Amino acid sequence: MNVLIKTLGFSLALMLTFTSVTYVLPQMKGEAPSDTDVDVAALTMDSFISLGEDLFLGKGACTLCHNNLGRAPDLVALNVVNTSLERIEDPLYQGEAVDAAGYLRESMLDPSIFVVRGFGKKGSNDTESPMPVANQPPSQLSDVEIGAIIAFLQAKDGNPVTVTLPAQTSASLAAADEINEPAKPMLAQNGKEAIAKYACAACHAVLDSQAAIGPSLNDVGKRLTIDQIRDSVIAPNAVIAEGYAPVMPDLSETMVVKELELIVRFLAEQTGDQP
Repeated sequence: MNVLIKTLGFSLALMLTFTSVTYVLPQMKGEAPSDTDVDVAALTMDSFISLGEDLFLGKGACTLCHNNLGRAPDLVALNVVNTSLERIEDPLYQGEAVDAAGYLRESMLDPSIFVVRGFGKKGSNDTESPMPVANQPPSQLSDVEIGAIIAFLQAKDGNPVTVTLPAQTSASLAAADEINEPAKPMLAQNGKEAIAKYACAACHAVLDSQAAIGPSLNDVGKRLTIDQIRDSVIAPNAVIAEGYAPVMPDLSETMVVKELELIVRFLAEQTGDQP
C-alpha cells in the first residue's frame, strides 16, 4: 500500500511539474505580426497617411535601421521623393520604376535591386541589401500597408501623394482581408531557416552576414548560456549589450516555441570556432 501511495504521489507531482512548465514557457503564437484593423472603404487620404506613419514607426520596424545612426539612409531626415528620383537616375540602378512611388515600392519588395553605396551587406560590394523583404516575415506587410507607408513618406515632406487610395473594389477588399486575417507563414524547419525567417542577419553578424547593428552572434555560445540566449530573444530589451541601442523588435507575437528553440539551440552552438 505504501508503495502504491508513493507511486501515485510521484506521478501526481510529475504531472504538476509538466503542467507548470507549460505556463513558464513563452506563449508565442504562430501567426503573422499583430495587424491594424483597417476598414478600406472608410479610408480617407489623411487616415491612409496616418496609417502609414503608424506602420513606419511600428509594425514595419523601418526606424530600426532608417535612422540617424548611419545604418541605412535616414528616411526621416531625407526628402524621400527627391532622393528616390535621384536614385532612379543613378547609373547602377537596374530597376523598372519611373517615379518615386514605384521606386519605394520596388525597394521594399526587392531591396537588393538597388543598394545605396555604403549600405550593402559587408563583403557584397553593395550588391546585396541587408533589408528584409517587406511582405515577408518578420514585418509581413500587406499591399495596402506598403501603399500606406509610401503615402506617408511622400506626404511628410509636403510632396503630393501619388499612391492610389484603396477603393471599395473586390481587389482592395481582398487586400483588407489580408490585413485582418493574414495567412500563417510556414514554420522554419531548422536553425538557419529560423534565423533567415526572422531576419536576424539584418542586424547581427551571423551565418554569412557581417551586420554590426546588434552584437555579433557568431560566438554567442561562448558568451551566454542557453537560458540567457533564450531570454535575450524573448525579452530583447531587458538586458542591453554595452554599446548598442535597445532597438531589437519584440518577436513574442510572431514566433512559435519550436522556432524559438531552433534559434536558441543554433546560437548556443555558435562559439566562433566553426570553420
